[in-house]
Amino acid sequence: MKINVGSTDRWIRIIAGLGLIVASLTGFIGMWGWLGIVPVLTGTFRFCPAYLPFGLSTCSIKK
Repeated sequence: MKINVGSTDRWIRIIAGLGLIVASLTGFIGMWGWLGIVPVLTGTFRFCPAYLPFGLSTCSIKK
């Protein structure tokens, strides 16, 4: 797995994912809030499989 998620993108994913999970736990939204696990994992591992088919990368590391 090549890193394709940059620093800003990473933190946005983690914060948004945790927000969805917390909203689900507090009952503000339904069970679909547990989908927040996906952005948390992609931010944690700095790899987004959805970027691959399009050749996208928000990482500033030179190839």
